[in-house]
Amino acid sequence: MSAHLQHALNDLKKRILNLSARVEEAVQKATEAFETCNAPMAQEIINCDVLIDMAEVEIEEECLKILALHQPVAVDLRFIVAVLKINNDLERVGDLAVNIAERACFLATRTMPDVPFDFGYMATKVQKMLKDSMDAVVEMDVQKALEVCLADDEVDKMNALMYDLSRQKLTEPDVDAGCLLHMLSVSRHLERIADQATNIAEDAIYMVKGEIVRHKTEEYTR
Repeated sequence: MSAHLQHALNDLKKRILNLSARVEEAVQKATEAFETCNAPMAQEIINCDVLIDMAEVEIEEECLKILALHQPVAVDLRFIVAVLKINNDLERVGDLAVNIAERACFLATRTMPDVPFDFGYMATKVQKMLKDSMDAVVEMDVQKALEVCLADDEVDKMNALMYDLSRQKLTEPDVDAGCLLHMLSVSRHLERIADQATNIAEDAIYMVKGEIVRHKTEEYTR
C-alpha cells in the first residue's frame, strides 16, 4: 500500500468516526428531549441536521476520489465500500433523530397519555447498538458485530409491545389519539435506528470477512 493511500484511508476513517459521533449525539439528545419534553433541545437537533447531511456528502465524495486515484484492492477496497454504506446508514439515523425531535416538539405542548412502556430502556438499548456497531467497524470485531445483529430482535419486540399498548389505549375514552400516535412514532423511529445499526454491523462483518451476511445473520451465527 502506498503512503498516499494509507494517508487517505486514515483521513477517511477519521471522517466517518466524526460523523458517527455527531449522529450518536443527535440520537441521545433527541431521545432525551422526548423524555423530558424539552422543545428547545429538540429544535437544536432539527437545526443541526444540515451539518450531518453535509458531512455525508463530503465522505461520499472522498470515497469516490480514493477509488479513482488509488484503485485499492482486497481489504482496502472492502473498507471503502463499507464506509460508503455506513455513511449512508448514519445519515439515515440522523434523519430518524430529527423525526424523534419533531415528535418531541409536538409532545412538549401536550400531556402524554399514561402508557406503561419504558422508552428510556428502549432508547438506551438502541444507542448501545449504534455505538457497538461502530466499535465493531473500528476494531474489526466480527463477534461484536454479530451481537449487534442479534440484539435487534429485542428492539423489534419492544416496538411490537408499544404498538399493542397503543392499540389498547386507543379504546379508552377521552384519550389523546394524536399524542398517542406521536409516541408510537418515537418507538418506530427507535426501531428503525436499531435496523440501521444492524446494517452497520453487517458492513463491519463484510469489511473483515469479505462475506455478505445481509438477510442471513442467524444462519451465520450458528
